[in-house]
Amino acid sequence: MIKTYRDTELDSRIVLANQEADLHRFVGEDFFKVIWNRGGLVYLNIDGERVPLEQDQMICLTPLQNPNLSNLEGDYYILLFNREFYCIHENDHEVSCEGLLFWGSSELPVIQLNEEERPRFETLFQVLLDEMGTKDRIQGEMLRMLLKRLIIKGTRLARKQLFPESVGNKQTELIRRFNILVEQHFREYHQVSDYAEMLYKSPKTLSNVFADAGHKTPLEMIHHRIALEAKRQLSKTNKFAKEIAYELGFEEPAHFSRFFKKETGLSPSAYRESSKSS
Repeated sequence: MIKTYRDTELDSRIVLANQEADLHRFVGEDFFKVIWNRGGLVYLNIDGERVPLEQDQMICLTPLQNPNLSNLEGDYYILLFNREFYCIHENDHEVSCEGLLFWGSSELPVIQLNEEERPRFETLFQVLLDEMGTKDRIQGEMLRMLLKRLIIKGTRLARKQLFPESVGNKQTELIRRFNILVEQHFREYHQVSDYAEMLYKSPKTLSNVFADAGHKTPLEMIHHRIALEAKRQLSKTNKFAKEIAYELGFEEPAHFSRFFKKETGLSPSAYRESSKSS
């Protein structure tokens, strides 16, 4: 099953599919993705990382995080939508495309649906499915409302599951804003102090907040994002490692090579060869 809605004037799109769908034509599209694994354990290959997804777990991905949609297995729902469909400025920051579920590529937020939540999400997906078949002038607005409801419910679960109770709203918001800034500036700023200054905080404050939340350190987040972009460039383009190094803010290609090997265990050339073979 695959259902789609498209506003040709705005080029806004939303797609709802299950395990019976052929998703080949959506590979490489700039979609936000919500994947709900309704069956047994599956593994998603996301930019070279093998990510497990257990039964009734839901993962939310940005357009930069690209699982192989054509090879998805098992029993699942997948919801795809582009920025033109939903990510408008009127959305509250927590439930926008820069909210807790879609905050960049340094984290992969996975939420677990329990016995109480599963039927609620099942109902919501069924209503989305029904609305996909209702063709009238307010269909797009209804689908946006349903998507926002899905994101709000997911955000509430994410706040409970991904952050300890001791971490308050202000600390959660600081982590979210840090991730967004890293996504915007990782090519030019590589130090925690750069982001601390933009957030009007000290580097120590940032480190303490991330430690309290049980997350990677701020520096690890920055390095992970840089390495992720490097891997994408090496596997999907023919650019020389030297070009990629300069694009990612390294003054010397040798510095980039050392950084990349420390992060991945492989040299840039070895990684490129391994990605081709896989």
